[in-house]
Amino acid sequence: MPTTRDYYEVLSVERTADADEIKRAYRRLALKYHPDRNPDDPEAETKFKEAAEAYEVLSDDAKRKVYDQHGHEGLRSRGGPAGHDFSRMDPNDIFSMFQEIFGGMGGGGFAGGGRGRPRAARGYDLETEVTLDLADVARGVERDVEFTRLDVCEKCTGTGAKPGTKPETCPTCAGQGKVAQQGLGGMFRMVTACPHCRGRGTIIKEACDACRGKGRVPKKRKLTVKVPAGVHEGQAVRIQGEGEPPPPEAAPDGQGVRGDLHVVVRVNDHTLFHRDGDNLVVELPVSFTQAALGAEVDVPTIDGRQQLRIHAGAQHGDVYKLDGQGLPNLRSGRHGDLITIVKIEIPKKLTARQQELLREFAETEDQSVLPESQGFWKKMKDLFGA
Repeated sequence: MPTTRDYYEVLSVERTADADEIKRAYRRLALKYHPDRNPDDPEAETKFKEAAEAYEVLSDDAKRKVYDQHGHEGLRSRGGPAGHDFSRMDPNDIFSMFQEIFGGMGGGGFAGGGRGRPRAARGYDLETEVTLDLADVARGVERDVEFTRLDVCEKCTGTGAKPGTKPETCPTCAGQGKVAQQGLGGMFRMVTACPHCRGRGTIIKEACDACRGKGRVPKKRKLTVKVPAGVHEGQAVRIQGEGEPPPPEAAPDGQGVRGDLHVVVRVNDHTLFHRDGDNLVVELPVSFTQAALGAEVDVPTIDGRQQLRIHAGAQHGDVYKLDGQGLPNLRSGRHGDLITIVKIEIPKKLTARQQELLREFAETEDQSVLPESQGFWKKMKDLFGA
């Protein structure tokens, strides 16, 4: 039965998420909850199918528009949530539907350039995350990451069959892995994966007890990843060949091209700095006397402190730029700037002496030297009269 949960909630994305965000979110959940990684876990399989259903709707502009306007009821009135009842489908069939998202290719076929030249089967890409501080972004850093991937079962060498036995040719598809079904009225034929062997072309009479006939087993792996300086939130470091081997139906022995590992970077918020491209922005609190008289003040930078001259008569919101004190550009290495915004603070409490001095100062004020103030009171007089 199709899910009734909010699709954006299922994928953990905002309603304003773009196509790339939705794709990344689905890929992350599909890899996390795939039944091969969660054997005998019906809850994981349910979440896997929910994610597929949510992705099929939100990745389609027309269906997403209907869903945003009318919700699940709007989709049902137009013939179902997404054209597929994912709750009844086999997880492997769902995985193959969106195969291009994971970087997997099922073997066979031909390379794009060389006609007649078979391409090597390729495994699925994987994704994990690493969290950095802004100082790490400024200098570049190495981080250890741990992840789980499916690897070729060592006991059966990927065949899925009990050692001493071999997979047998599937009698349904005669080893082709595909079957043809006659379309409506016999006008066309549709070729699909064989439902008996699930596209492998072989069946297993006695399954390997280590992998339960799947030919693949989950294994934990730990790597040290070098994250370059200047990386941005959401960008990924690709580590070639650290993904999964091709699926069993494409390469039972595990031969072929492994997928890649994509390490997505998350950057913690900084207590002082806000990032704007390669620039860093900081709000600098100064007293009204420093702003009025001018002052030498310490400004924080990513590498320490630096002195900045505030000119006399500085106004709230004035901007000072320190060249080269921002973050390095990911490609060129050239540093951005530190943008310092003056924030004038008015004291909430004054001593008796401070109040006395300010009253004396107020008596000396002349509106002729305050053109902005003078203009305001003139407008008041024009609007309301004397």
